[in-house]
Amino acid sequence: MAAAPVWSVDPRTGKQREQVAVEATVQEVDAAVEAAYAARGALADRAVRSAFLRSAAAALDAARDGLIETADAETALGPVRLTGELARTGYQLRAFADIVDEGAFLDVIINHPDDTATPPIPDLRRYKVPLGVVAVYSASNFPFAFSVAGGDTASALAAGCPVVVKAHPDHPALSELVAKVLRRAAAEHGIPEGVIGLVHGFEAGVELIRHPRVAAAGFTGSVRGGRALFDAAAARPVPIPFHGELGSLNPVLVTEAAAAERGETIGVGLAGSMTLGVGQFCVKPGLVLVPSGAAGDGLVKALTDAVSSTESGVLLDHRMRDNFIAGVAERARLPEVDSPVTPGAGGAHTVSAGFLTVPASRLAEEAPYDQLLEECFGPVTVVARYEDEGEAAAVLSRLPGNLTATVQLSAEEAAGEGRGPELLAELTPLAGRVVVNAWPTGVAVAPAQHHGGPYPATTSTSTSVGGTAIERWLRPVAYQNAPAALLPQELRDENALGLPRRFNGVLER
Repeated sequence: MAAAPVWSVDPRTGKQREQVAVEATVQEVDAAVEAAYAARGALADRAVRSAFLRSAAAALDAARDGLIETADAETALGPVRLTGELARTGYQLRAFADIVDEGAFLDVIINHPDDTATPPIPDLRRYKVPLGVVAVYSASNFPFAFSVAGGDTASALAAGCPVVVKAHPDHPALSELVAKVLRRAAAEHGIPEGVIGLVHGFEAGVELIRHPRVAAAGFTGSVRGGRALFDAAAARPVPIPFHGELGSLNPVLVTEAAAAERGETIGVGLAGSMTLGVGQFCVKPGLVLVPSGAAGDGLVKALTDAVSSTESGVLLDHRMRDNFIAGVAERARLPEVDSPVTPGAGGAHTVSAGFLTVPASRLAEEAPYDQLLEECFGPVTVVARYEDEGEAAAVLSRLPGNLTATVQLSAEEAAGEGRGPELLAELTPLAGRVVVNAWPTGVAVAPAQHHGGPYPATTSTSTSVGGTAIERWLRPVAYQNAPAALLPQELRDENALGLPRRFNGVLER
């Protein structure tokens, strides 16, 4: 049977644009992985790979116009949003190049022998080495920053790991273009083009996670798809790390004092956050706890006015549109659930933003209200009105892990008075990033960033954004009593490479 064709589709019309490729066979997946495995030696030199990362960023910048045109045709995200995302992607590549040059990620630790210690310490030298070939599963909602040249790829290459990307079916033509740009950048530095593999198709993704040469995987997508791959990674004869971002409700708690102090401002800010990118951001606030009473009413009115004036938008594909329409309709039918602004179909190919309200006491119950505590991808949020602090706490206690948790405090609470510190402590177990008096949409690429959280937000404790994302693709190894002539340069006493390290207990920079 012939392999199925891979089509580029316009989400604004649902029509096929062009055939881009065909779904990869088992043999083609094997060839891509083997080519990546063969290229790993070319990444051994840190100077070469940091130069490659910078060249890749420059090449993406040079190809900007064509890339954005193709990305917009396949995602309908718009040139402004896509231009910013491409700039972010280039910045990410350059940031990892700087990390490679600095060398602190190697975590070099050297202990000379000490016979006086109990027990005696032999000569020990420890650092981190790359895992090997990394499988990257692209996300639909960030066609640059979480796709072929995105954070998983950039951090894996920075660690010294070749990559095979499973292209997302929502932007296959863009995936092909970006892969070509990266391969040309690799060739400039004598790195085989196989260092960036690309495969298409659902079955290809399954075969990729099973391939014995694949040493780790990074995934951004749905709970169902991510969990299936996570289980497959664990079920291999040799299990591998699977760093998956699966889903997040991103709860927000608005205190009564904050609602009374600036409810209108909070309502407007919430509207902007939940509709940003047509509600397709992984950190969109999907559940907001708002106090009952006049203060909360003012917030809800401001939210109503702001969301009502939001134009309909196009989701990334028609399957997502259908799921959104069905999901909000099912939720809206629940007893005591109201729709101050009804979300749903905005047109033949668009969706309209809206939000639902429900008494918080209902969310302390189980079925059928459990679905209100699950992510609904698209421009919708659930506002739960609570009568007292106990009701709000009961809802929070039922939530699974999240990427973010946000608290909106009054000025007095933010200064440490009242329950401010207590609320931060209450939210910390729920998420990897706790936001105070701001909104979670917008994940800065910064050394201190953490984009991850307790399951099902992610399947590991690592981050997929920020400098420490490189740690996912490394493993420590220690050499004991190895002669200096046999040691890697990074572990020799003279430190000719000038690496940050801990030498006999002293931190050297």
